[in-house]
Amino acid sequence: MVILENLSISYPSADGSLPALGGFSAVFETGGITAILGPSGCGKTSLLNVIAGLKKPSAGAVFVEGTPVSGARKDVAVIFQDFGLLPWKTAAANVELPLLLNKVPAKERKERTRALLDEFGLKDFACYYPGQLSGGMKQRLAVSRSLASSPKLLLMDEPFSSLDALSREDAQNLLLSLHKKHPLTIVIVTHSIEEAVFLADDIFIIKGRNPGKLATRIQNSPHVNARISEKSFRDFPGFQEMCRRIREIMEESLP
Repeated sequence: MVILENLSISYPSADGSLPALGGFSAVFETGGITAILGPSGCGKTSLLNVIAGLKKPSAGAVFVEGTPVSGARKDVAVIFQDFGLLPWKTAAANVELPLLLNKVPAKERKERTRALLDEFGLKDFACYYPGQLSGGMKQRLAVSRSLASSPKLLLMDEPFSSLDALSREDAQNLLLSLHKKHPLTIVIVTHSIEEAVFLADDIFIIKGRNPGKLATRIQNSPHVNARISEKSFRDFPGFQEMCRRIREIMEESLP
């Protein structure tokens, strides 16, 4: 679904440029969940912005379904760390916004919005504003809005970081349920080792800063395939062992 070829990202600075990510090459499989792990400042969010077409790389190339990324795409949705909800619009209006921008007819917009709010347990809160919703409800609203335009690729930047521990686990379970029902490729940036192991088929670990570089790729599929019950999977010995292994790799990668 996504191919990154020797990707480098930098930002202007007083000294010329500040490198954020250097020489990153990877393939994110169609229909899978990929997690990007690494320390703060290693370029994870910058990488997501480049894949989304919101920022141009300083070198290298990004391909989505074989097509070079040169700007924002209708089939790619992004959920930002702060959810990116418009506070002056109701829950229903937030979900409807991508459809409005894509000039979907009014009747279809309303029907799809109602269906998504119902699917994510927000039907009774359609007229509420984001400031009136709990953190977990805002997260569900952001996910439902991202699905409104039927994307093929969903990019998520620390989408659960503001939630308390139990709400975060509920949100992770929701994401897995979503992934079973909707044919999506998902790339999620996270600081949480446990979250990456719980959710992802593939885990890419970035090391260092200025620039961050790919340390290793972990194929997590055997453990994901062993997940019978989402909640009980966290107690599996294989889950704990994978978390330990990744923690050791990240500690070795520290500068």
